[in-house]
Amino acid sequence: MSELKIFSEASPGEPELVSTSHAGIADQLRRIGVRFERWQAGIELSPGAGQDTVIDAYRQDIDRLMDQEGYQSVDVISLSPDHPDRKTLRNKFLSEHYHNEDEVRFFVKGKGLFSLHVGDKVYEVLCQRGDLISVPARTTHWFDMGPNPDFTAIRLFTNPEGWAANFTGSDIADRFSRLEN
Repeated sequence: MSELKIFSEASPGEPELVSTSHAGIADQLRRIGVRFERWQAGIELSPGAGQDTVIDAYRQDIDRLMDQEGYQSVDVISLSPDHPDRKTLRNKFLSEHYHNEDEVRFFVKGKGLFSLHVGDKVYEVLCQRGDLISVPARTTHWFDMGPNPDFTAIRLFTNPEGWAANFTGSDIADRFSRLEN
């Protein structure tokens, strides 16, 4: 189940709001400029489906978003619990950073925890299968895929070469929850 927790940056242990309602999550995130949607596959996907098949399954929503937002490329990323670099890949995204373009992820399978630092609040968004999140350019955040990542996600980019992380040097991410799976 998708979940949103909103914290004061000064009180990481006590959420001010918790929501598991998709409409409630989307409404709260819309207030800070974050898109949160649910997508349905247009075709049945078999386990281990390739990138082209996965993209074709969500082609209508992908094309809509590309037309609306001007994204230029799309790909699929998958990580499994036995990936030899899973620890390195997890640690790469655990520190607060931002991108010069939107970070758009749709979870085809599995889950991930996005934590957005906006003003004096931290928005923890647990994304599950079927969730799309679009974090606006220059929004500080961090991402946790858990110690045993098991997800497949579609990514959309404005820059065909993908995005680069700009780290803030803040230790705020260390004070908040991690995804333990």
